[in-house]
Amino acid sequence: MSVDKVAAFTEILAQDPGNAFARYGLAIEYSQRGETALAMEQFDTLQQLHPDYTAGYQMAAQTLMASGNTQQAEVRLRAGIESARRTGNQHALAEMAGMLEEMANPDV
Repeated sequence: MSVDKVAAFTEILAQDPGNAFARYGLAIEYSQRGETALAMEQFDTLQQLHPDYTAGYQMAAQTLMASGNTQQAEVRLRAGIESARRTGNQHALAEMAGMLEEMANPDV
């Protein structure tokens, strides 16, 4: 029996619109399905409601990069780096800084 994760996360959000984990999960599911616009709507809402949910910035950037929108991906990475600094998340900071570096020097 297959679970429709979009339906499950949507149901959770109907009862608790501020649930950061469900919002993040819904965005990831849309991203994995190739539904970039829907994924980005959820990432936007996540970042508005929970500006220090650092993983959301990184995954939003990856979603944008996969769709070829590197300019917006860079904007998300920079915002994510600021979030990681605020929260002291050194691992996320290093990963996003590495992604930025890779974008700046794709031939290295």
